[in-house]
Amino acid sequence: MASADGTIMPVDDVPADTTALFRIRERDNGETHEAVLIDTDDGIEAWLNHCMHFTHIGLDKGSGAECRNGEIVCTNHGAMFEADTGHCTFGPCEGARLADVAVTVENGTVRLADDRYEFVATGPKADDDVDLTSTSNVEF
Repeated sequence: MASADGTIMPVDDVPADTTALFRIRERDNGETHEAVLIDTDDGIEAWLNHCMHFTHIGLDKGSGAECRNGEIVCTNHGAMFEADTGHCTFGPCEGARLADVAVTVENGTVRLADDRYEFVATGPKADDDVDLTSTSNVEF
């Protein structure tokens, strides 16, 4: 459920070893996106939930992204992204950077602080938000 003040979740609900999934909507065109929160040594960071190799592939598929040694792992092609900077350190998109979403932590609560978006809800996109157009990685 959307909150008027951009409240996403209590900071204590952000998992220590994976990501928390939430949805945001672009203010200018109404397009909905998934994003992830991750707890890093430097605080809570948020990134759009897609690999920079193939942007239709989510890092968090609904149960938390795989994370190892401070990096988010794309399980499709093995790309690794620094959780605190979004920088890809390994894989087919090495050198790319995850798209950031600005958040703040106030009074133990994570809030959306990015004027480009409005908070929609926690969790993955609903079935009616999913584009079923083919996005196969196989070229014919």
